[in-house]
Amino acid sequence: MRATNAAALREVRRQSIGFVFQQYNLFPALTALENVMLPLELTGRADARSTAREVLGRVGLAERVGHYPRQLSGGEQQRVAIARAFVTKPDVLFADEPTGNLDTATGERIMDLLFGLNAATGATLVLVTHDVALASRCARVIRLDAGRVVGA
Repeated sequence: MRATNAAALREVRRQSIGFVFQQYNLFPALTALENVMLPLELTGRADARSTAREVLGRVGLAERVGHYPRQLSGGEQQRVAIARAFVTKPDVLFADEPTGNLDTATGERIMDLLFGLNAATGATLVLVTHDVALASRCARVIRLDAGRVVGA
């Protein structure tokens, strides 16, 4: 891949794609606010702090912006990860087992939040899960087995 193609691909990823990871992938040395600000700062947004605060408020963490990941519950960490993924208003959001590390009740609240933000932003949500109930909430389900499509 030529350098110009790599740069263009990097720019598309930065501006158009969001990720919610199963393990949250928060930076432990950054507060919730700083974790959400990071993708905005990488694009040079002057309003990174205010925008990150607003999105953290939307996920119910306005009172936890100054807390570090180790000071947050698993559900709170996942909400920070969701806020970080949505803060750039991506066209496509990939979520890898977004409730995999959460208890059932917290997982349901996280999925309500994820689907609600998805509906509000109009982003395409690509969800990877083993949870049949969660998959049933999606408009389209593609089943894989050993990397092969076995149902759509």
